[in-house]
Amino acid sequence: MPAPRRRHAILAALLLGASMPALADVIGEPAEGCRVVAAGDKATAAPERDASAFPPPQLQVRTPLAPSAIPSAGRHYLIYELHLQNFSDAPMALQRLDAVTEDAGAPVSLASFQGDGLASLLSVYGDHAAGSSDDAGVRLPAGGSAIAFLCLAFEDTTRLPARLSHRIGMPGSVAHGPTVDVSHAPLPVLAPPVAGADWTVAGGPSNTSHHRRGPIVVDGVSRISRRFAIDWKRQVDGAPFEGDARDVRAYHAYGHEVLAVADARVVSVMDGLPDNVPRTADGFSPAVPLTMDNIAGNHVILDLGDGLFAYYAHLQPGSVAVKAGDRVGPGQVLGRIGNSGDAREPHLHFQLTDAPDILSAEGLPHAIDRYRIRSGSATYERANELPVRGMRVDLEPAIRR
Repeated sequence: MPAPRRRHAILAALLLGASMPALADVIGEPAEGCRVVAAGDKATAAPERDASAFPPPQLQVRTPLAPSAIPSAGRHYLIYELHLQNFSDAPMALQRLDAVTEDAGAPVSLASFQGDGLASLLSVYGDHAAGSSDDAGVRLPAGGSAIAFLCLAFEDTTRLPARLSHRIGMPGSVAHGPTVDVSHAPLPVLAPPVAGADWTVAGGPSNTSHHRRGPIVVDGVSRISRRFAIDWKRQVDGAPFEGDARDVRAYHAYGHEVLAVADARVVSVMDGLPDNVPRTADGFSPAVPLTMDNIAGNHVILDLGDGLFAYYAHLQPGSVAVKAGDRVGPGQVLGRIGNSGDAREPHLHFQLTDAPDILSAEGLPHAIDRYRIRSGSATYERANELPVRGMRVDLEPAIRR
């Protein structure tokens, strides 16, 4: 398995009018909360603003992390955020959001959100009464801010844009955001972090998971380190456990080996934290008080090179099999799945980030070299893609050296 610096070039150039590589037939529904963009769906964009108006709408529109095209089961996803801030002393009514590209020199809307559809994208900060949707739009208070969580799912026959811009329609005005380049870089292709059958992609890429909607301010900067994180859980015959729900050993994921995803260096480890009693209808209390230091529980962090870090969280106490400074290869055992830290049932929390921290980092997408999707009684072989939330998959381990 090559290291990420020798990435498989799964993505072609994303120039407008250039098709992506062909994928197999679409498998299942799109990731939850994602807007499908199909060929021929382009609509007229929100109207242009009056460039002579003074002052222009005092709404800042910023994209903290440019989107990358993510292939998955016959679609390509763009998952990203817009940070909106009202720099005026009056509330604003947000009525429409358009993701805009150009076609033959004319702006067209790839996706338009209004009413409840717009409200569902937005998390509004600054006023407990803000964020409601009515005929006037979504209220953004004076000096307030919001995050628009966008997920666009392009069908395989749809051409992807090289660039995006965004327009926010308000009564009598339109605010324009700056042009954002869609990343042309290939995704890092990794071996799977667990192996075997019956895995569920819990909390995985979508527009509704708690990982996706979880910005955290650390050291004065808001980031979403868990943007593309996956909670790897196992379900056998549709059930995550058999027996006593309060016994970690009753869970099908518990004790499974977690595996290195690439040639890497171990940055740091933590071990010795106890497992929690899993959450039940009676509630949940962590075994030890949660802090910034132990929220991930027993864990391993790998430096994959090229500024990429792999984070394995919630491991079984006493199972960590590596130490800081070790070199590891794909498929090598790092530890076992547990229920430590902020974990409510045994699972592996895995994420790829641009820094070796569970929260103070930006979450980045990756692809898995090979796996099988289960859909009903059928299975589908996939390669160099990323499974999205809710998929049931079987994972093949890398050949250990």
